[in-house]
Amino acid sequence: MNRRRVLTVLPLLPSLALVARDSPLWAADKPPLTDDFISDSIRAKLSGDARVKGAKIEVDVKEGVATLTGEVATEKQKSRAESLTKKVKGVKSVINKIQITPP
Repeated sequence: MNRRRVLTVLPLLPSLALVARDSPLWAADKPPLTDDFISDSIRAKLSGDARVKGAKIEVDVKEGVATLTGEVATEKQKSRAESLTKKVKGVKSVINKIQITPP
């Protein structure tokens, strides 16, 4: 009898998973990927990185396209800022306008 119940419910599991995924409770775990959220995530990632931290980098995001401007001391910092930005969820592309101005 139990085996019959399991076989009856088994085909319904994928449908239940889709309903659960779209429920408000599931969505509460995921932050919205707005441009402001992406921009804040990029700033947090840059400020938390030892190589880029302290650099004067401005971040602007429009429709998932991140534009980096400002000044850094080395090419490595510029490249690292771009690399970190590309890893942020929601970033579609990066325009790197950072200038290198040695101290």
